[in-house]
Amino acid sequence: MMNTDQSPETSNEQYQTLSLSTLISFYQKIITRLNNSADQLPLLFLRLILAYEFWEAGIMKFNGENWFARIDFPLPFSLLSNDILWAMGTWIEIIGAIALVLGIGTRFFALSLMILTVVAINTVHWSSDWNTLSELWQGYAVTDKGYGNFKLPLLYLIMFMPLLFSGAGKWSLDYALSKYGK
Repeated sequence: MMNTDQSPETSNEQYQTLSLSTLISFYQKIITRLNNSADQLPLLFLRLILAYEFWEAGIMKFNGENWFARIDFPLPFSLLSNDILWAMGTWIEIIGAIALVLGIGTRFFALSLMILTVVAINTVHWSSDWNTLSELWQGYAVTDKGYGNFKLPLLYLIMFMPLLFSGAGKWSLDYALSKYGK
């Protein structure tokens, strides 16, 4: 039997209140799930995308010709031969990529790959011919139009920061070894 005491406006207000409380409850459930995965997923995704990028670069070097012979490296790297630097760069990228996927030695490999990236920016991606900050900033690009192309390496450096300071996160061998290795 229908309640005739309620006006259509009262029924509509109750529906709106119920609908709003349902939306708020749904939103709170989503926020709770995001908070529960906050220390897992972002670090995992950072590890995976960085691993992919450095794996590609390492494999390209492994299968390619040593173009480091045409580069002048800064100190202390200039003390080593370009062949040794080529081998070091190749294997740091390949082993570092595997370590990032597994989440093992994450802080060590994040720092190693950051150093490699800074050297790459300095030797390959940075414009060698700039006089003003405006000219330098033109190198903040993905393609080289004569001003360098340090955008992606700079983004990689920023992406490594959480891994360096926070570690690999819960979905990693680093976490498993620290948690269960005691």
